[in-house]
Amino acid sequence: MIDPVAMPEIVPPQNTGVPAQKQSVSSDFETFLRMLTAQIQNQNPLEPMEASDFAVQLATFSGVEQQVRTNDLLSQLAARQGLAEMAGWVGREALTRAPVHLDGTPQTLVAPRFDGADHAELVVSDMTGREVGRFAVDPRASEIPFDPPLSGSLPPGTYKISLEGFRAGNALGAEPVLSYARVSEARIEGGELLLMLEGGTKVERGEVVGLRH
Repeated sequence: MIDPVAMPEIVPPQNTGVPAQKQSVSSDFETFLRMLTAQIQNQNPLEPMEASDFAVQLATFSGVEQQVRTNDLLSQLAARQGLAEMAGWVGREALTRAPVHLDGTPQTLVAPRFDGADHAELVVSDMTGREVGRFAVDPRASEIPFDPPLSGSLPPGTYKISLEGFRAGNALGAEPVLSYARVSEARIEGGELLLMLEGGTKVERGEVVGLRH
């Protein structure tokens, strides 16, 4: 009676400085050969396995090994493309609805349109939502030069800015303005490309509606 095949003891690979992916493939191949050798040694001599069976097993393992290497290569290419894309964002000015950093530098704001408005006001709020300033602007302007006087009630910092439209004294609504800010850093977090704007505001790539140098 033939004893059951004794499974070889699998020793975890040691840290040799070789990348983990390559260590795993090499270890798996050695384990496969040891198991195949044990299978040959313990086969029933009256019903030996066909040589073609061994060839199929080896071919199957080779296919899996090749797929692992292909996946590793694709991951490396994707990482390089991600780095190239991130480098392309840094230094450019992104147009977003993110809060605006006011430091005394004149800003150009891209305003939403309110059809029929005869009066408009920029509303400046701090990051808690508290209104700290209100400025009358041309309701027909698509771009609004904005250089507010910075003082105790409106010190340098980051603010939420929206535009309110009015007609005959009646409010038509309020919408955030768009503004340009230079991208100081790009990084991938949780699989998403995030952009760090000057002033510390962080936005996702999908929030950017325009770019300029």
